[in-house]
Amino acid sequence: MSSTESRVTIQRRTAYLLAFALLVGGAAGALVIARVAREQIATGRLKAAPTSESTATGRLEVAPAPATDPHAHGASTQDGGDDTSREVVFPVSPEAASRAGMRVEPVTIVTATDTVRIPGVIEPNSYRQVEVTSLTPGRVTRVAVELGQSVRKGQTLAEVFSSELADAQTRYVGARAELGAHERELQRTQRLVEIGAASRQDLERIHAEHTAQKTVVQTARSRLTLLGMREAAIDALVPGERVDPSIAIASPRAGVITQREANPGLNIDTTTKLFTVVDITTVWVVGDVYERDFGRVNVGDRATVTITAYPALTLSGRVSYIDPQLNRDTRTGRVRVEVPNPELALKLGMYAEIAMGGRTAREFPVVPARSVQNVGSGEVVYVVDSRDRGKLTERPVRLGTRSADRVEVVEGLQPGELVVTDGSFFARAERERLGLQPAAAAPPAATRVKATERGFEPAKVRVKAGVPVRLTFIRTTEATCATEVVFPSLKIRRPLPLNKPVVVELTPGKTGEIAFACGMDMFKGAVVAE
Repeated sequence: MSSTESRVTIQRRTAYLLAFALLVGGAAGALVIARVAREQIATGRLKAAPTSESTATGRLEVAPAPATDPHAHGASTQDGGDDTSREVVFPVSPEAASRAGMRVEPVTIVTATDTVRIPGVIEPNSYRQVEVTSLTPGRVTRVAVELGQSVRKGQTLAEVFSSELADAQTRYVGARAELGAHERELQRTQRLVEIGAASRQDLERIHAEHTAQKTVVQTARSRLTLLGMREAAIDALVPGERVDPSIAIASPRAGVITQREANPGLNIDTTTKLFTVVDITTVWVVGDVYERDFGRVNVGDRATVTITAYPALTLSGRVSYIDPQLNRDTRTGRVRVEVPNPELALKLGMYAEIAMGGRTAREFPVVPARSVQNVGSGEVVYVVDSRDRGKLTERPVRLGTRSADRVEVVEGLQPGELVVTDGSFFARAERERLGLQPAAAAPPAATRVKATERGFEPAKVRVKAGVPVRLTFIRTTEATCATEVVFPSLKIRRPLPLNKPVVVELTPGKTGEIAFACGMDMFKGAVVAE
């Protein structure tokens, strides 16, 4: 073999070796590339193409979005760095949604005032109500009025025969007779002194006796006045005339007879109630306010009263009284509103409705109550993805006031977002069928508590047991002793600087109350876990 042939043979062998090495290296590289591609698909950096099978069946493909996308579907939840912001995103096919009767509605905004509505009952104005009794014991001989009758001030209601009155009249008549005799003797003595037939000493003695007798007459007259005799009747009593032992019971004010206990022949004393007279030109409407609503009602607030018996009649008044003590069983306190009684149309005991408070208007989002599902210890709604209508997001929410078919959303939704109403239970079942974990609970409930001259407002904060709550205290006035807040059972004490919010976070472990108070333990409140 020549040297040239040898070189060709060696070159061919080298080329074969190089080709084999490239073949082996390419396979290994392909394996590495494939593995990297699978990792990128799993982590959401690479989008997987839909298969012909999924397209044929009509399922909605979930294409993982970049990790920075707030709507990413990374393995059933997305994590924005905070566990409280995690949400579950999952697909729902149009066919399945149609079979479940799924419907959606937008989150709407409602404007309302903090009006408290409670049932009430019309009661008499106690400041214009008087119970009529006799000033002397005796026996009722005549009754001049009927139950429900309107009377004038000073009108005779009844007559009473009194032996005590007869004795007092007799004493008065006798005292007046003796006074007359002393006056005549005093005049005679004065004339005798003038002519020297009597001494000055005799005149002074007679003068002193006359003064004493005048005192006796005045005392007897005062006694008759205390027993209820009028001045004209007393003046008509003269010696030698027969005394009248009957006394007239007069109405102390104008009004209506609402109670009549007097009947002829009834023996009475000075404590026996004969009549009740009520001025019903104004009346009280009294109702019970639940503890949770006391923060929205204050003395002086305007109130509107509607009457069940007169639907077209609306009366305006003000809250004049709030009971400082709650009923321990019902957790309510009595509230009183004073209103006029035009044409005396309102009857005592009528039913009414009181609408009060409503000092400020507020806007808040609402959703249909049927859109809310309970998951774990909180509530969620299912929101339609704004970029892909084939996906739903399980969104934790915190709810507020509920009505018959609507519920306020305190946190978790924005106006205009579409939420599932009919079929929300199916959406929850679909998330569970896919084996996805529930969305994280909503952030701790935030409640603002003011420290005012009246105390803590609201004094009762209602929360769910086991759910974190964030209380923000703010002192709004110098005229209060609530310069700090103390939770004795939790050993928490926080100063309350003027107009500076102070946050206290806690998690009630079980149902019950966690009391708090000012540093002097005068103003008190509680966190009520339910």
